[in-house]
Amino acid sequence: MASSKTQRHDPAVGLWAKWHRARHASSVLCRVQQRLETRIVSNTAIQVLTEGDPVVGCARMMPSEEIRRFAVAREAEVLAMTQMLKLQDMLPEVEALSLAGIVAKLDMIVGADRDIGDPTDFPWPHIASALRDLKAIAGDMPAYRPRRSTTRVDVAVHWEGAARLIACLEADEAAARSERTTRPI
Repeated sequence: MASSKTQRHDPAVGLWAKWHRARHASSVLCRVQQRLETRIVSNTAIQVLTEGDPVVGCARMMPSEEIRRFAVAREAEVLAMTQMLKLQDMLPEVEALSLAGIVAKLDMIVGADRDIGDPTDFPWPHIASALRDLKAIAGDMPAYRPRRSTTRVDVAVHWEGAARLIACLEADEAAARSERTTRPI
């Protein structure tokens, strides 16, 4: 796609870039969360039911810090996904100032549908077809290639927010436990 001043300053292209950053951070955090979940599931002492008595598996119990890291990773992924969805919600309010902006808007719409729903239902094949035609005429958006440092910053922001949330939930839970144990009968 030809680079012009209008395209570089097109708000729709800027929104597209932010959306891709949020989507990439969400994807990275999803993989982290899945790795931690796999580690927890494979390392917990789960009772194995046999014909006789239940047999406790030989794996060790995960320390509470591992469980906490999983909870933080899960919440960080949710925060990143929420940011991505908020950017998608902004799409109708953003004006495209160039063909690149229109391609960016349609690319977000079609890209969002890859994550949800059935892409074979109306109007998705029709929108994807219009996007292909527009890209053939005007050119494609550049491939999104985030820098590792950018991804690390994005992931860290979501991780810190999730860690604060989990800490608050743990504090609330501890306070509720304390209140239950100190109440007279």
